[in-house]
Amino acid sequence: MKKILTALALSASAVFASGAADAATLDQVKQKGFLQCGVSTGLPGFSNPDAKGEWTGLDVDLCRAVAAAIFDDPSKVRFSPLTAKDRFTALQSGEVDILSRNSTWTLSRDATQGLNFTATNYYDGQGFLVRKSLGVKSAMELNGASVCTQSGTTTELNVADFFRSNNLQYEVVAFQGQEETLKAYESGRCEVFTSDQSQLYALRLKLADKDEHVILPELISKEPLATAVRQGDDQWFDIVKWVHYGMLNAEEAGITSQNVKEMLTSPNPDIKRMLGAEGNFGEQIGLSKDWLARIVGKVGNYGEAFDRSVGKGSPLQIERGKNALWSKGGLQYGPPIR
Repeated sequence: MKKILTALALSASAVFASGAADAATLDQVKQKGFLQCGVSTGLPGFSNPDAKGEWTGLDVDLCRAVAAAIFDDPSKVRFSPLTAKDRFTALQSGEVDILSRNSTWTLSRDATQGLNFTATNYYDGQGFLVRKSLGVKSAMELNGASVCTQSGTTTELNVADFFRSNNLQYEVVAFQGQEETLKAYESGRCEVFTSDQSQLYALRLKLADKDEHVILPELISKEPLATAVRQGDDQWFDIVKWVHYGMLNAEEAGITSQNVKEMLTSPNPDIKRMLGAEGNFGEQIGLSKDWLARIVGKVGNYGEAFDRSVGKGSPLQIERGKNALWSKGGLQYGPPIR
């Protein structure tokens, strides 16, 4: 979910101008001995702490994978919970080394926030949550519905565009915060709750009887949730980007946390390059030859991270959908390692 914060963008740009990316973030991370990762304040499936304060989720795993590539130890990460308002400033000021927090990659953010989005960790889109008792199967059946959403967000604008473009009537019921909006929906103040679909899956778990609510199939916006780094350090940009691509390539090649040791002796030249048995591809971006073997051995490939965080091995049970590999009809694609 994205706040419309033009003023913040301008002020953030000023922060960037003064603090912009000291180069050699990799050296700084090595020197302090850990990676500082900016995450959400708590979103199940993406970045969420348990009762013991242990962070898990798809965004968290990306940070652990970077730590595994650098230190051969995925535990060398410290997490900074950040609100939507504070997330970009924290990255620009150097408070965090990576922002791995459900943030949509947009042109204005790319151009004005002093950051570079590295790769899309999760393809999302705005969706709708409704009660089963309504008998609604499609968003096109929502004519005349009351819709709960957060005020001052692009979510509110997207839903207005959707209803107007489809010549449907609706009543908006807007609130300031996400929890407040969810409570309003659950209490019956509106018939529909709209937000990014991944958030709907996560928030649905908080309802008293989650099985009485369904998420409609339509997505009415593009929300590529991407990891970001500060501008001005190309090496660090490459490292974070290729960690994601490496996890995708590993999944495509069938390299998993369970078989990575066996794969080290594979005669397949693609696998030999990925795992460092041939060439120096990790060294070209400042890592070791076995950078990807470290990641997969300690964190897993992208499919393993997806399944345990948001997919079939998680309470969210989200289908791979657009986040399937390109070879299986999805959008996730890792450029070749060669």
